[in-house]
Amino acid sequence: MNNKDAPDRVISLAGLEELVGALRRRGYRVVGPKLRDGAIVYDELDSAVELPVGWTDVQEPGSYRIVRRDDEARFGFAAGPHSWKQYLLPPRVRLWRAQQNGASVTIEEEAPHDERYAFLGVRGCDLGAIAIQDRVLMGGRYVDHDYAARREGIFVVAVDCGDPAATCFCVSMGTGPAAESGYDIALTELIGGEHRFLVRVGSERGAEILDDVSHRPADDADREEAVAVTERATAGMGRSLDTDGLHDSLLQNLEHPRWDEVAQRCLACGNCTQVCPTCFCTGVEDAADLSGENVERTRVWDTCFSVDHSYIHGGSVRPGTRSRYRQWLTHKLATWEDQFGTSGCVGCGRCIAWCPVGIDLTEEAAALSGAEGGSNENT
Repeated sequence: MNNKDAPDRVISLAGLEELVGALRRRGYRVVGPKLRDGAIVYDELDSAVELPVGWTDVQEPGSYRIVRRDDEARFGFAAGPHSWKQYLLPPRVRLWRAQQNGASVTIEEEAPHDERYAFLGVRGCDLGAIAIQDRVLMGGRYVDHDYAARREGIFVVAVDCGDPAATCFCVSMGTGPAAESGYDIALTELIGGEHRFLVRVGSERGAEILDDVSHRPADDADREEAVAVTERATAGMGRSLDTDGLHDSLLQNLEHPRWDEVAQRCLACGNCTQVCPTCFCTGVEDAADLSGENVERTRVWDTCFSVDHSYIHGGSVRPGTRSRYRQWLTHKLATWEDQFGTSGCVGCGRCIAWCPVGIDLTEEAAALSGAEGGSNENT
């Protein structure tokens, strides 16, 4: 998808506003980061003015808060509680509804999704997550048609990460901090001197959009500053995960006493799966009105931490927290590779920050495999 021969360009803050306008004129609903309810979340944008100007986040295991920066960065934060999964695989999707009319029943399937989104501010870890869900939900024998309809036509504006959180480890997973592929346009925010953005074009659609945005050719100083941004982010990763031999090590330690220890802390609340950008488990709910004449079926997010998720006739095959946490971690970091040819983790760190008791995936994986890893703090 990337057009490696396209020259780098530079746009100004005004050019960022022009970019949003150019996308909206073409019928895209522009979705990007916005400050709301004490967090930086993804929501629809009418203007670049709505971006979280001058805000960043501070994340630790079980902790998230936003604080003011000492500059006016538009993308000076790490991965928040939202991921792009909420638009591609929404938490609730009605599948069909049925109505009884006397002796006959009419069944109406939900119409295919037809809105076009432009994602603004997609980080490298989330590009990796989208690619994983593409593989899982569209790359096999059975295609998720709702996901495919939503995914078609998505315009992606990536942003290189310059401010990783203490919970981030995308370098270990090979997904960041720079956006490498899967985008139409990629930006690197440059704050030194003139506040501007280095632009890389990744597709013909990206080149077409950029033609409607005021820009200039990038010079050596622009490119050097852009490289420094991602180099600083690479050096500032808050966590690491040694993936060499991790697949086999986890599967060889299914009876490790660490599973019992982590189960004593885990609440089995499913927060980690809800914020994870790659988890894809769903279930269905059927609901009828009081008359019994109108029924609808809805697909909803599910989690492998619930008892019902592993229910088979006669009961759940994973009745305890130990077995459920083990299923989640070994699937994410080991058997996912067997199924889909890639890890199920992109190193965004969301599961660490949004775990109510601060369980750290990198720490648990290191302990279970006997490897050194986890926090990079004070090293």
